[in-house]
Amino acid sequence: MASTDVVRTRTGVYHDSVSLMRVSRAASALPGVEVAVVAMATGLNLGIAAELGFDLPRADPADLLIALRGEADALEAASAELDGLLAALSAPSAGGGGGGAERPPRTVRAAARERAATLALVSVPGPYAFAEALDAVEAGLSVMIFSDNVPVEQEVLLKRRAAERGVLVMGPDCGTAVVGGAGLGFANVLRPGPVGLVAASGTGAQQVTCLLDLAGVGVSHVLGVGGRDLSADVGGLSTLRALEALDADPATELIVLISKPPAPEVARAVEEAVAKLGTPVVTALLCPGQDDLTSVTEAALRALGVPVPTWPSWPAPGTAGATPATPGTGGAGAGGNLRGIYSGGTLCVEARLIAGHGEFTDFGDDAYTVGRAHPMIDPTLRLEALAEVPPGDVVLLDVVLGHGADPDPSAGLAPAIAEAVARGVTAVVALVGSEGDPQGLAAQAGALNAAGAAVFTSNAGAAGYAARAAAGIAANSR
Repeated sequence: MASTDVVRTRTGVYHDSVSLMRVSRAASALPGVEVAVVAMATGLNLGIAAELGFDLPRADPADLLIALRGEADALEAASAELDGLLAALSAPSAGGGGGGAERPPRTVRAAARERAATLALVSVPGPYAFAEALDAVEAGLSVMIFSDNVPVEQEVLLKRRAAERGVLVMGPDCGTAVVGGAGLGFANVLRPGPVGLVAASGTGAQQVTCLLDLAGVGVSHVLGVGGRDLSADVGGLSTLRALEALDADPATELIVLISKPPAPEVARAVEEAVAKLGTPVVTALLCPGQDDLTSVTEAALRALGVPVPTWPSWPAPGTAGATPATPGTGGAGAGGNLRGIYSGGTLCVEARLIAGHGEFTDFGDDAYTVGRAHPMIDPTLRLEALAEVPPGDVVLLDVVLGHGADPDPSAGLAPAIAEAVARGVTAVVALVGSEGDPQGLAAQAGALNAAGAAVFTSNAGAAGYAARAAAGIAANSR
């Protein structure tokens, strides 16, 4: 049956990019639908739709674009289902009070006045993020900027103004935060506890907090600062502010600072600030010669007087065990090239440092997310890369659970892993998640393991295992 297209625009309707990415994915999975694009009609999104062959009407960036392709008989039902998904995004939250229709505030500042807010979350395309974030800062709000592709000059201006206003800017490109028990962005379900994190890395923070949770230790707050904060250009403005905030928090007994290597002058400023704090700090710098994230987590546990557990792992079917999570205990004995196919930038850096060789790609990098859902939501690019891994090679993937991430990542990845294993690929998965995450840590591990992968809750353990497997070291050699 020939395909047909349905293209519509709606004016006066705005939804954030993450919500629309989820709707697009849900629409693409509907019966009879081949392609679905549901996005704000920015130039970038219009260009993507045009490349897909859609005949587009004139539209403004503030319009909502809906473009569907599929079987003509199916598109009517798909359109109705899509309308329901969009209506759910627009539905007011329960408990708003008043009982009547409410005109939503038109600006962040107006919302702050009406709702007595203290924190704003900005998730709009990068070119539009600065204005919204500055509006929040001027209103006296701390702000988490989920948006990426924000120019560094704008980041510096925002953070300097935030310092003057006594508030905190988390981001840009801040994927994860936990404030007062509320998870923002890609957030795992974590128990409350005594550890506060300052993190220039979303997935790095998720790895540490999930391992802490598996050890029975919770967090007070997770304050993301954006990957560039400790660069010479930004000067650690948000890191210094976040350290002060956690030090003043009576619920925080230990601070963990996670970052890629900072600029030397910024490192000195941070060291001086840490020395003045009353709260002890454990530092994780991902560079050669430094502890990996799992080791840093174990150091934090020891500082709290908590026993370090054996991190859960699931051996690949037919192997002697997945216990080689520490140096010298061997890999799967496969031999071949090592290919890292990652969604988390810091996890990718950590795995590359531990492995010392191989080809690693961070599909969460800005270069891959322009006009696309983050790979923690949409696995398409990683599935394509996995399909190209040749027989005899070892592939290492991360799978990150939690709110905001793919609701069932194993549904797409497990069949692709099984196909790869069937053609002679050795598959290793670093599964980052807590036992409370909605996807189910044990269920995801079971599905990925049944597909033929060795699964580790420690990314460092997974990377070491994969590197030894690529080197052809037997699983139980010492």
